[in-house]
Amino acid sequence: MLNTSPVPEIIIDNYGKITYLNQAFISSFGYELSDIPTLDDWLLRTFPKIETRERFIRQTGIAFSKQYVSFNFESIETDLICKDGQRRSVIANARKVTSDTRPDTLIILYDITERKRAEEKLKLSGRVFTQAHEGILITDADGLIVDVNPAFSEITGYSREEILHQNPSILRSNKHDALYFEEMWNELRQQGHWQGEIWNKRKDGQLYAELLTISTLVDDYGETIHYLGMFSDITQSKEQQHALEMMAHYDVLTQLPNRTLFADRFKQAIAHSNRNKSLLAVVFLDLDGFKPVNDTYGHEAGDQLLIEVSARIQSCIRQDDTASRLGGDEFALLLNDVSSAEHCETLINRIRNAIELPYHIDGNAISCSASIGITLYPLDNADADTLLRHADQAMYQAKVSGRQRHHMFDTRQDEQMSEQQNQFKSIQDALISEQLVLFYQPKVNMRSGEIIGAEALIRWQHPERGLITPGHFLPIVEGSSLEINIGNWVIERAIKQLSDWIEHGWTMEMSINISSRHLQWHGLFDHLDRVLAKYPNVPSYLIQLEVLESSVLTDLNNISSIIKTCRHTLGLKISLDDFGTGYSSLTHLRHLPVDTVKIDQSFVRDLIDDPNDYTIIDGVIGLTDAFHHQVIAEGVETTEHGMMLLAMGCDLAQGYAIAYPMSADDCNQWFTNYQPNMQWIELANRQLNAEQTLVELMTLQINYWLNRVIANLESNSDNIAHWPLMNHKKCHFSLWLEQARKQNLFDRVWIESMKLAYTELYHNANSLKYQFQEDQHPIKDTGIAELKAHFNIIEQLLDAKKQQ
Repeated sequence: MLNTSPVPEIIIDNYGKITYLNQAFISSFGYELSDIPTLDDWLLRTFPKIETRERFIRQTGIAFSKQYVSFNFESIETDLICKDGQRRSVIANARKVTSDTRPDTLIILYDITERKRAEEKLKLSGRVFTQAHEGILITDADGLIVDVNPAFSEITGYSREEILHQNPSILRSNKHDALYFEEMWNELRQQGHWQGEIWNKRKDGQLYAELLTISTLVDDYGETIHYLGMFSDITQSKEQQHALEMMAHYDVLTQLPNRTLFADRFKQAIAHSNRNKSLLAVVFLDLDGFKPVNDTYGHEAGDQLLIEVSARIQSCIRQDDTASRLGGDEFALLLNDVSSAEHCETLINRIRNAIELPYHIDGNAISCSASIGITLYPLDNADADTLLRHADQAMYQAKVSGRQRHHMFDTRQDEQMSEQQNQFKSIQDALISEQLVLFYQPKVNMRSGEIIGAEALIRWQHPERGLITPGHFLPIVEGSSLEINIGNWVIERAIKQLSDWIEHGWTMEMSINISSRHLQWHGLFDHLDRVLAKYPNVPSYLIQLEVLESSVLTDLNNISSIIKTCRHTLGLKISLDDFGTGYSSLTHLRHLPVDTVKIDQSFVRDLIDDPNDYTIIDGVIGLTDAFHHQVIAEGVETTEHGMMLLAMGCDLAQGYAIAYPMSADDCNQWFTNYQPNMQWIELANRQLNAEQTLVELMTLQINYWLNRVIANLESNSDNIAHWPLMNHKKCHFSLWLEQARKQNLFDRVWIESMKLAYTELYHNANSLKYQFQEDQHPIKDTGIAELKAHFNIIEQLLDAKKQQ
């Protein structure tokens, strides 16, 4: 009967030996009699808790000494470990049975595992409901709340009693429209669940964000009986997310879009412009004088200024426009739907006017202005990066034009800048690849015929364009570090060449042109010192630095100090180049410690034609003599120019009448074959007084003038570059005769005769010129003969003076 019982049963004798296991026991727990022969074996293997084992021993009345004790058993609820390791929950009971006069104990084990599991499941559900950090609410099928957990009350502020039988709409924040909830309920009905983020309102009116999941609960027939809502308060997470988005897309200080968000808005603005066929203004704005604000009032004041500027910009633009802080005091704006350039100007002026209003920060009145660059898309049909760069370039133009203004980008100007950048790179490459070369133009003393030196002149031997003169490439590198690098290269190459010439027996002065910026470069002295040390056979006094007079206008005192150091410390000589082209030439002569003054070729070239140039050169020669400087004339293109300069007192010359600029090899050949100009030598050897000097000048000038006039009259009109001065009242003779009268040179009769003679000569020449210009044909020999007849009178008067 025991073996057929569905309840697990076990018999133990009074000695603790297990004598019987029924089939239900074996099936439920997996143990055979051989596995658990004694009570101790069974208890140790199946009872996990020692206190339960001890209680069981006491209850069965079997002591460890295996002595029989009278029976008194109370039910015990415990877990048993099965042979396969699983646990089952049981209620153990016992009663005495007698077999063969032996009192045994029958242990009955009621399996309550499934009931315990159901109870634990209910307990777990209860704990989940009450202890969960997520809010839980349950509604009936009509949507009225039937239960909420403590977390719900903690999050919403409503107690359980306050919220029961209420509709969840009591939490609605009105941040979502009716369509939002309609779509939510449609999904809930169709799929049985819905999940999403929603903004609700606490009892105190504060809004909060929650991640909500709603599930439909149905009965066995599929009918909805409840709705279960579970939600987490994600307000802090949303705030952190918003903060991260702000950090990722907005400037922390001004709260304006940063570069990342600006780039996205830029794409949208371009698309909007293309779609609506409207103009988009891309604006680059930079504050003027922001650094002094930081330096004077501190960085906190500077930050506050940026915040207020940002607010003013925002107040001036429309909602669809974008203002972004790119960094520092730089801002970029996108102004949509601009109708014209004039409309854009109006918008920009509004922004500028707002920015220029006074700021009151920490009790200080601060003024601020902006330089603004603008480009209009699609008139400037480029990509976003290029458009912003163009606006930046336009802003730079506003800066260099005086600040506190705006400038519209000019496409042609940009093309010129791009071309300049390409040219700059080409020049940089030319220096590296040794395409730059030096030519040399000799300088001579016309009086003695001696070669006194050479000027080093840079050229670019371009592989495709041939030889390029410095005027076509040096201005491109002006103000850059490349200007210094090229200047240093010229210094070293020129001194090296002079070293070679000295070794060949040609000792002379080497003139090297140097820019004002290079002259003020902090490393110039060290560079010159190193190069001179490298070529010890070159005395430093043979090196002459030529400084443009116009370039010293930047800082006269500083340049004067540098020149003194070059002369006294390094022993170099200094020449003031292109003298007469500056604004304060007399000041430069007084304050600059130079050795030589070079008369600019623009005066020398027209010396014989233009009495004004003659007067300037005559004045320069007088000034240099007064200040004890050497004087040299550049641009001496003819023998006549040289003779006139000699007569005026200028002995040193450089120009095409002597030699063209040449390569070093050609210079070597020229030095070998050089022959002095004998006309210059002969004139120099004559000892002329003041009257004789004037006669010589008159002879040179009138012959030169006559030859020019006759050459024009005998040519075709298309071949005439220009006429010499044809006004007798402004000619050289008028100047010289007035000078002679003041100095009591020549007798009065001779002066009056000369005035009459050159006046008639000029009248005759002008008549022939008019006739020539009217007929457009060369003048006949009779006209030329008449002109020469008038000239002969002047020639006779001059010869008469020469004979005296």
